[in-house]
Amino acid sequence: MAESVPVRCPACRREHLFAAPSYPCVCGAPVTPPLDRLADPAPVTHRTWDEDWVTVPCDTCGRADQWPHPELGCPCGVMLRIPVRGVRRPLRAEVVPGLGAPADLETEPEPEAAPHTPEPPPPGTAATTPGSPLIPDHLPLPRTTPTPRPVFQPVTIRTARDAVTAAALYLRWLGYRDIRRADQRPPSGIGLAARGMLAQVDPTVRPATLRDVECLWLTAMSESTGCVYFSLAGYADDARGRADALGIPLFVLDLTGTPQPVNTHADELLATGA
Repeated sequence: MAESVPVRCPACRREHLFAAPSYPCVCGAPVTPPLDRLADPAPVTHRTWDEDWVTVPCDTCGRADQWPHPELGCPCGVMLRIPVRGVRRPLRAEVVPGLGAPADLETEPEPEAAPHTPEPPPPGTAATTPGSPLIPDHLPLPRTTPTPRPVFQPVTIRTARDAVTAAALYLRWLGYRDIRRADQRPPSGIGLAARGMLAQVDPTVRPATLRDVECLWLTAMSESTGCVYFSLAGYADDARGRADALGIPLFVLDLTGTPQPVNTHADELLATGA
């Protein structure tokens, strides 16, 4: 069980008891960042990718991976970064092909296609454009079949960064653009934002809770956007029920990096895309 440490907010002086979340190592053992009882928590005034992650070794196999830095939100509104002992920060951010640096997870804008100029009909051939005698303006053009999406290419999940990358790749595969880190960090996990969509990625070993789902929905409502949840450990029963009622698609990330739909809203999102 993760150790708990007392944390005092430097702004309001309120005391909290905090336990760091655990994350799954490749070997299957839970990895928990060791908290430093002697150091004071630091308020988060601005975010950088390197400060949001720490490298923690697994006590079972010795493998060192990067996990989110433990944080605690005080009711007074201050976000506190909890000190961790004996760990090192990432030296550099990985670059994911097609996504850019994970500091913002922004994608390059796609080049606009050159406007298509129709070729004039051969001499002696009747025109077949709307408005011509053969195709009156009031007749609709035939509907075209949407282009099917290519097969999703997952990334194996070994760290929390891999889980975030897998979710970002999946959102882009669904058709969402301008994927980036969300401006507001959720109570647990990592937030991603795209045009018209807010996503929460939870790489911990505990199922997502009712509070997690409701906080995501409230944040999305305040930003007038849709929302989707990706969890590595699944969802509590009451969280699934509330997500169904609020219309939130739920996905579970398997270790191959392929999100699996959990409810009918996720099935619909998978079928229709952005």
